[in-house]
Amino acid sequence: MALFGNKQQNYLGIDIGGSSIKLVELKDVNGRPQLVTYGFVEFETNILKSNSPENKEAIIKALRHIIKEAQVTTDKALTGLPSFTVFSSIISLPLMSKKELMSAVKWEAKKFVPMPIEEMILDWEIIKDAEGKSTPEPKTQKGKKGKEKPGQKDMKVLLTAAPRNLVERYVEIFKGADLELVSLETQAFALERSLIGRDKAPIMVVDIGATATDIMVFIDGIPLVTRSLDIGGNNITQTIARSMNVTNDRAEQFKRDFGLSAVGNSASRVPKTIEFVISNIVNEIKYVLNLYQNQGNTKPIEKIILCGGSSFLVNLTDYLQNIFNTKVFIGDPWARVMYPVELKPIWEEIGPRFAVAVGFAMRQIVS
Repeated sequence: MALFGNKQQNYLGIDIGGSSIKLVELKDVNGRPQLVTYGFVEFETNILKSNSPENKEAIIKALRHIIKEAQVTTDKALTGLPSFTVFSSIISLPLMSKKELMSAVKWEAKKFVPMPIEEMILDWEIIKDAEGKSTPEPKTQKGKKGKEKPGQKDMKVLLTAAPRNLVERYVEIFKGADLELVSLETQAFALERSLIGRDKAPIMVVDIGATATDIMVFIDGIPLVTRSLDIGGNNITQTIARSMNVTNDRAEQFKRDFGLSAVGNSASRVPKTIEFVISNIVNEIKYVLNLYQNQGNTKPIEKIILCGGSSFLVNLTDYLQNIFNTKVFIGDPWARVMYPVELKPIWEEIGPRFAVAVGFAMRQIVS
């Protein structure tokens, strides 16, 4: 779901997170993505909170550095906005022309976007069914005598609205880094592309980043429910550091080595507050599941896919699987990408961190 876009041969997916920048360059090889290069830098971007010239210049400098170090070969870049910064809704509209659709979308957006429409950039996509056709749903109309009769069919439209000033901020940063911004979409679609692919079943994706956790439910590749929680891996690390009186670096290593395996162990110095942090994510997952069911969806969630830097927390998959009685596993965004076999040990360690960047880069290659 892009706000704008076109096609080239090599594509650079860039994920500007709150505490890091990740990039992946993919090449289109007969419709299959092939890895060209990748890069990663720890860097607090503050891109969502600050529009100061100093902050933008710092991000531009970091982008130029990682592009040089990774030996990127293209200037055609794709990126996206965090899902919680974008307003989206699935609406039903009568079949109409493109010109009429533009007016209807703008009118419908006013109903759910809590900001002036003039300050937003609107985008929409007619939802297709499994055969690639628009998905109409039956509609009845009243006859002259008040009787219902078969009438037109509605089409489902995914409507998206992004703050104009935030979009412009991204455009300015990429221009400053000498990159051509080919596409700007929401991160939810990138995750669907890299982790779900052609699977049309109801699937939940939980992206546990450093500063936030995003929870999304997809059906037929469309994010029906999206939620964001201001809790991430940094909260767990800081909790360990405070309780054990150690540095954040040592706490981070402890988290990676032991994770939830020490929770509840009386011989361990790890406090119950680690489990408390995880319980906040668990409660948010429960809330999203309730939202999904309250929307009238009868199909159960088939699986929960974890990604993000803290998805590797030891025993987290088993912990969540026991709570939700649903298959939980760590997603592999490289499963659909061709790459040298010697990189496999690296991807097994850091792969899920690149799920968003890989999804951006795949956009122009996979259909």
